[in-house]
Amino acid sequence: MPMTPQIVIDDTRVWLERAVIGLNLCPFAKSVHVKGQIHYVVSAATAAEHLLQELIAELTALAESDPTERDTTLLIAPECLADFLDFNDFLALADQALVDLDLDGVLQIANLHPDYQFAGTRADDITNYTNRAPYPTLHLLREDSIDRAVDAFPEAETIFEKNMETMVRLGAEGWDALKVGRSLECPHHATAAATPDTEYSVSKPA
Repeated sequence: MPMTPQIVIDDTRVWLERAVIGLNLCPFAKSVHVKGQIHYVVSAATAAEHLLQELIAELTALAESDPTERDTTLLIAPECLADFLDFNDFLALADQALVDLDLDGVLQIANLHPDYQFAGTRADDITNYTNRAPYPTLHLLREDSIDRAVDAFPEAETIFEKNMETMVRLGAEGWDALKVGRSLECPHHATAAATPDTEYSVSKPA
């Protein structure tokens, strides 16, 4: 099956619903998902410099948008930065973009990758899967939304530790059973097709 933006969106939604929300890896995700406040952007970039320009555009768009309509953005790059080390190096450019746009402290960039690896862990360490998404993904968040969510969830500081415990209990076989990997490995992911209230767009390199 040829890769299409819709497949990328479907894969990401399945991962969000089964892993992030299903395993409660992020207690704040369900609300914005149910309300349709997640903006999905599928990048066509194949080079880091093109992805950076798209990131700048999406940061600006999120900052200028109505939070009740677009609370957060997932910028998904299925054709770019497949190597995790390259992706990790790109994050310095992403953080600098926040500073250059004077949005540091207003927005925040979280990062997810199919081969995400925490420092000091083995590549196959199950705890790495807390940050593994089907495709290289930049998650753009509003600092105000994070602050409100933390205020409403006093145990927020323990999320990281609880996620590690969840993954250890789940194990590799349990994760595989979720079927939230890359689309080419799991070609029938499209069980959670985008609903009418899902906002998404396709970015093309300049």
